Amino acid sequence: MDQADTVGHMAEAASNFLAGLDATGQQKALIDFADTVERENWHYIPRDRAGLPLKEMDEKQQQLAHALVATGVSAQGYEKLSTIMSLEPILAELEGGGRRFPRDPELYYVSVFGEPGTDAPWGWRFEGHHISLNYTLVKGRMLGPTPLFFGSNPGEVRHGEQTGLRALKEEEDLGRQLLHALDGEQKTVAIVDEQAPDDIITTNVPYVRGEVQPEGLGSQEMNAAQREILYALVETYVKRLPEAVAEAEWARLVGADLQAAHFAWAGAEERGGPHYYRVLGPSFLAEYDNTQNDANHIHAVWRDLSNDFGEDILRRHYKEGHA
Repeated sequence: MDQADTVGHMAEAASNFLAGLDATGQQKALIDFADTVERENWHYIPRDRAGLPLKEMDEKQQQLAHALVATGVSAQGYEKLSTIMSLEPILAELEGGGRRFPRDPELYYVSVFGEPGTDAPWGWRFEGHHISLNYTLVKGRMLGPTPLFFGSNPGEVRHGEQTGLRALKEEEDLGRQLLHALDGEQKTVAIVDEQAPDDIITTNVPYVRGEVQPEGLGSQEMNAAQREILYALVETYVKRLPEAVAEAEWARLVGADLQAAHFAWAGAEERGGPHYYRVLGPSFLAEYDNTQNDANHIHAVWRDLSNDFGEDILRRHYKEGHA
């Protein structure tokens, strides 16, 4: 399967989902692609959202919604996504009631921007607490698969039947493994702050425009074994994507982008303390933090610095159309 096949599967799944809704459901789920403000209005916190929530779908409609979601992630990405959603009842038990936005695994929303499968650009979003998938599709073959955000609260379940469950285990462990693989001088360069920020620095900005700089330790300053861990860390984020998309993304990064990447760490070096890291390359950003709720609350995002919300492919599309 190649990227064009993935785009085709997305278009089919989105069309099937919309066809399974009544008029009221379609009115909520369908949003004009030209509504850039809403299309770029992504976030990972509980809040009011546009789109149709799983809670307002019947069982068949939920199945169609999940079929669409499954086209936007790999098998392991879908497992992580499902685990993140399954944490909502655990979090509800930890926090108690009385919240404006209850912790609910059905408060995840599907939005479709434009008409799926046409030559005109279209897109879709699946979003709720700690999940944001954003896809932009052009001409049935090009796609922008970011921002792609996964979070986890708790980062590790510490009580009950699911004790030990960690939705984003690799994101945390590989980052720390790389830090511990550095020698003293390298670590001094890599650690850019003794205190971790309260959240990922880029938060929910629609486009990364200089919020982070290539600080820390460069890939070229690492030995082969250290670079291998760095690449495995980046690949963890890339492998959330559908297999064909992940292959294309990885092929794009191998070479200059990964060679020019910088690894920056802030906060505690050992597990249990607030910590943060990012890997920033010329065209990508993997950013992670675990600082809230006694450092048991993870945010981890993958960004394409030139093609978030399909910025690059849309620019090319409109340029070709104008020509």
